[in-house]
Amino acid sequence: MSVAFQNYYDILGVAPTASELEIKNAFRSLARKYHPDVAKDKTGAESKFKEINEANAVLSDPDKRRKYDELGANWNHPERQAEQRDSRFHRATEEGSEFHFDGTGFSDFFEQFFGSRGHQPNGFGQAWSAGAEGEEYAQRGRDIESDILVTLDEVLHGSERTIRLQRPDPRTGETMTQTLKVRIPAGVREAQLIRLAGKGQPGIGGGDSGNLYLRVTLAKHPDFRVRGANLYHDMDLSPWEAVLGASIRIPTLDGTVSLRIPPGTTAGQEFRLRGIGLPTDQGTRGDLHAIVSIQTPSHLTPDQKSLWEQLAAKSTFNPRKTL
Repeated sequence: MSVAFQNYYDILGVAPTASELEIKNAFRSLARKYHPDVAKDKTGAESKFKEINEANAVLSDPDKRRKYDELGANWNHPERQAEQRDSRFHRATEEGSEFHFDGTGFSDFFEQFFGSRGHQPNGFGQAWSAGAEGEEYAQRGRDIESDILVTLDEVLHGSERTIRLQRPDPRTGETMTQTLKVRIPAGVREAQLIRLAGKGQPGIGGGDSGNLYLRVTLAKHPDFRVRGANLYHDMDLSPWEAVLGASIRIPTLDGTVSLRIPPGTTAGQEFRLRGIGLPTDQGTRGDLHAIVSIQTPSHLTPDQKSLWEQLAAKSTFNPRKTL
């Protein structure tokens, strides 16, 4: 199966030498534009958001980025392509050939180089019956493991997804295509395995089929970070809002809510909004933590600059005062 190379740097609009911060900022900017919940143009936003998340998942992970950079630098070299073919043949021989997924949120490129894995964690599961001479072993089919991209909305509400799995039939060598329904349970966590019993490789000689395991990758959200069932949001305030106090609207997974900012709020101060995070194992919900970040204007008109100068001249506040 021919797999198109994905240029993750181009997708995020950064240079191959981009720093972690540049990659983070590029992702957040694009995610705010294309996230299905906030995108002004819904057409194609979902697929674009998945593409951006995939690029970020690779480039923000040092190990994946290193592997990707080694691959990308030699992608058009015939000797590298031959090496990749040899590697894939070796994997096919030892791990039960290649598997291709559609509907997991990841591209074929990601699946081939970072995703699907065939494995047999509990041994070969061989079984036989005593009896006639020359009776063949019944061998359990191999388990298959891949990745599935899950949004925070799916974590909150749960969902049902349809995926297609293409794999070789170990008996005939022909490609089999199977459509599967996958239930994403509410409260699912990063790296959690969703098991589809009997949907792995078919067994041989009457052996049971293996299982399909989908490892959850949470789609990064432009407004929230996830820690367990709690969400963390960087809440930007202007200097005057922090000093004088204000009532502002902040995003949640359920819509925006009003939050009162008391006078004298400082950078790094944390506001805890109970019960509007992600589902917990106890059937409740975690909390949303809003972390204050004070933003200063980078461009001032002459009149605005004059006002700031007047404030500086009259203020007795000294942030570096020592005892």
